[in-house]
Order: sequence, then structure tokens, then C-alpha cells
Amino acid sequence: MSITKLIQVENLTKQYENEEVVTKILHGLTFDIEKGEFVSIMGPSGSGKSTLMHILGFLDKLSTGVFSFEGRDVSQLNDDELADMRSKKIGFVFQAFNLLNRASALENVMLPMLYTDATKKERTNRAKELLTQVGLEHRMEHSPSQLSGGEKQRVAIARALVNNPQVIFADEPTGNLDSKSGLQVMKILQDLNEEGNTIILVTHEKYTAEHAKRILKIRDGLIVDDSLVTQRQLAGLNGELTK
Repeated sequence: MSITKLIQVENLTKQYENEEVVTKILHGLTFDIEKGEFVSIMGPSGSGKSTLMHILGFLDKLSTGVFSFEGRDVSQLNDDELADMRSKKIGFVFQAFNLLNRASALENVMLPMLYTDATKKERTNRAKELLTQVGLEHRMEHSPSQLSGGEKQRVAIARALVNNPQVIFADEPTGNLDSKSGLQVMKILQDLNEEGNTIILVTHEKYTAEHAKRILKIRDGLIVDDSLVTQRQLAGLNGELTK
């Protein structure tokens, strides 16, 4: 039997302890995310959405509760196992792009494959295929300084896809982009989801969140709403809304 529930979270809490000061961030979250969903985690600054993303992306550990990924209890994994899961199962797209300035677009996309068994030819071919998929076949040898913000984010998306992850986390992916470039990025994410990829979008903007199919609203470390998007924003190829 295949597991359709990719992520299962039950009564998850997170707190940080600094000497005698305890700061509680997440207060008992419970939800599931199915394979192939496009979910937005939406909330204002300080709501706990980034902390939640870091836990779901194996960058941080929960304090109490249960977090299962593909039926596996993540809280039982050690740091090496978490790093292995992160490299094989997760693709990240960040607001700040996080590209290497001295490397070409092609080299940036190939980077996560350095830790795999793939040959250089396989890495190169895979990176070229993904850059073509995001419309950058003519920019492969350009460095980040020669690319626009929207192009940098598309390189970051190609890099996130290179190891065939189970989940793509997009953390405020349009935050540094103009509206047209932002919509082009959302179009790519929507297309990837239609192809079966699971996308988790983290944002503070309702408008951006409505490009997903479901929104988890977080406030003060609690889920205050979990509902399907009824009037979804659909992005077009040229940076326009088609609906």
C-alpha cells in the first residue's frame, strides 16, 4: 500500500531554551500533507511559520509531539540521518536565492549532485534539462551577477529539483522580485505541482498564498485556519494572472 500522507504532524511543539529563559514558538500543531499537494503556510512575521518549515525540512528538531515523513518518525533520527533525508528528500527555494556568485547557473544547479553517485556527465545533463524546463537554456553559462532577480530564482528552483525531492519548500520565493517576475516564478511552481510535485510555500502575503490549493494559517504559534483555496490565483507564462 502506498503512503499518500507524506507528512503527518501531531501535537508538535517547539521551544528554545537559553539559560533559564524558555521561548515557546509552536504550541501543539496537528495536520497532514498528502503527496502532490500545494500548500501555503501563511502567517505574519513572528507567527512561527519559518520555524515550522525548518522542522518539516529537517533543518531543526521539534521539542515534543510527532512528525512523520513517509511514515517514518523523524524525531527518532540523528543529525546524520536528518542531513541524509534533507539532501535526498527536500528541495529548498529561498527569498535570497542563495546562489554561489562565482559559479555559473549550470554549476549552481549541479551543486547538490556533488554528494551523489552521479557522474559529471549525468550531473551536467540533469542541470541542463532543468534549466531548460524553467526557461533558462540561453543563460546556463551566466553568473548570478549577470541574471535578473527572476532568473536567479528560476535557477534556484532548478537547483531545488535536481535530486528529485519529495517536497519543494519555497520560503517567500517572490519576496525580492517585481510582480511580473514573481508571477513567472509562481507559474513554474504551479506547473511543477500539476506534474505531481509536492510544494509547500511559506509566505506572509494572502495574495501569494492563494496561488496554492490549500492554506494553513498560523498565528502566535497556532494553526488558526486550514482550508482549501476557493478562488485560486493562476499565474501565466508571461507574468500575468490568467484567473
